[in-house]
Amino acid sequence: MLLLASPGAGAQNAPPEKPKTTRILFLLDASGSMLAPWEGQSRWDVAKRMLGKMVDSLNAYPNLELGLRVYGHQFPNSAKNCEDSRLEVPFAPRNAAAIKAKLTTLKAQGNTPITYALRQSAGDFPTDKTARNVLLLITDGLESCNADPCAASLDLQRKRVFLKPFVIGIGAEKEFGKQLECLGQYYNAAEVKTFRTVMNDVIAQTLAKTTVAVNLTDADGRPVESNVNLTFVNNVTGQPEYNYVHYRDAQGRADVLAIDALQSYDLVINTVPAVRQANVPIKAGKANVLAFKTPQGTLFLQPPPLTPNPYGTVAAVVRAAGAPGTVAALPFGTRQKLLAGNYDVEVLTLPRLVRRVSIRQGQEVAVTYPAPGTLNITADLKGYGSVYQLNNDESQTWIYNLPDAGSTKLNLPMQPGAYRLVFRTKTALGSKFTDVRNFTIRSGQTTSVGIFGK
Repeated sequence: MLLLASPGAGAQNAPPEKPKTTRILFLLDASGSMLAPWEGQSRWDVAKRMLGKMVDSLNAYPNLELGLRVYGHQFPNSAKNCEDSRLEVPFAPRNAAAIKAKLTTLKAQGNTPITYALRQSAGDFPTDKTARNVLLLITDGLESCNADPCAASLDLQRKRVFLKPFVIGIGAEKEFGKQLECLGQYYNAAEVKTFRTVMNDVIAQTLAKTTVAVNLTDADGRPVESNVNLTFVNNVTGQPEYNYVHYRDAQGRADVLAIDALQSYDLVINTVPAVRQANVPIKAGKANVLAFKTPQGTLFLQPPPLTPNPYGTVAAVVRAAGAPGTVAALPFGTRQKLLAGNYDVEVLTLPRLVRRVSIRQGQEVAVTYPAPGTLNITADLKGYGSVYQLNNDESQTWIYNLPDAGSTKLNLPMQPGAYRLVFRTKTALGSKFTDVRNFTIRSGQTTSVGIFGK
C-alpha cells in the first residue's frame, strides 16, 4: 500500500513559491554588416544605444540577472572565423553599468556564426533548474558558417537550456525574417522606432504576469464542466509543465492559473477520451480566458443481480464507435464519465457482447448483460475441442477452446443462447471420430454435455 503524506494535517493551500530568477542573455550581432547605415546612423550604433537604454530600465528589477554575449567582433570579416563569439558580461544582478561599459569597447567587423554562438550560450547560464532562462538575439544577418541555427535553437530548448528565444531582425526585409522564424519568436524591426517598440515589448512579455482561466463547456457553450485534470504540455520538449485539477467556485467561475508565457503549450484536457488543443493561444502579460467544449455524460456498467456471480469480476472495454482504439477498460459496478458521443462497449463475458451506446450531456446510460448459465462438460477421455456460438443464419462463431488434452471435467459460465461443442478424444485414430453436440444455455441453469469414447 502506498501512502502519500501531506506537509501538514488539514493543509488547504500549497506554500507560496520562492520567486524564480529570470536570466536574460543578450546575444548581439557584431558582424561587419552591422556597420551599414540605418536612418542616418549605423545599425551597430543604434543597437548599442537601444540595448544600453534597455539594460538601464531593467537594472532595478528584483530576481533578474542580465548577461551579454557577442559574435563577429574579435576578427575581421576577411578571416571568415566561425568561432568568433565570447561571453563579454557574465550574469549578475544589477549589472547594467558593466554591460554599457563593455558595449563602448566593442566594434563590429566580422563573420555571422549564429549557430556557434547559440551553442556556446548553453554554458553561459548557471546550472539552476528553477530559473527562467531567456535568450534575446539581435541580428541583421543570416548564418554565414554553413550551419543550422534553427536546429541548434530547437536542441537547446529541448534540453531546457533556455526558453523559446526572441529574435529581433534589425533593418531587415520581411523575406529575411522568414529564414529566422524557426529560431524562436521573430520580430521584424525595419525602422529604428520599431526596434525600440519591439525591445520594450519583448521585455514586457518576459517580466509581466500572465494568467489563464479555462472554461470547460457543454455542447451549448455553458461553462458547467469541472474537476478534470488539465495538463499544459511544453510542445517543444514534450514534457508536462503544469498539472491542475480544474476548479469552479460557487458562482461557477473557473479559477485563474499563473502560466509562464515564454513557453508554448499544448493543452490536454484529461476527460475520457482526452481532448488536446495544440498551440494554446496564450498572450503574454494578459489575463487569458480560454473555452473548450467538453460535454460529458456517465456510463454505468450495471452488473445483473447475481449472488455470487459465476463469472467473478466482469470487465468491459469502451471504444469510440467504429474505432479500434481503447478509450477505457473498466470493471462492472463502475460509473465513468465520458465525453458526449457514441461508443461501443464490449462486455468481456463468454461469449463477448458488444453494446452501442450514446452518451449525452448530463445523462447516465446503463449497460448490463444477461445473467449467465453454466456449461458442464464431462468426458471419460481427455481430448481436444472448441465451443461455437450458433447464429440465426445457422452459421457458427468460435468462442472458446477447451484445454488441450486437459481435464475431463469443465464448468464454464456462459451467456444464454444456442451453442455447439466440437470434440475429438486424444486416443481417437482419425478426424472422423470428432463428436459434435448442440446445446442451449439458459440464465441461472446448468447445462451438462457428456462426451464418451467410441
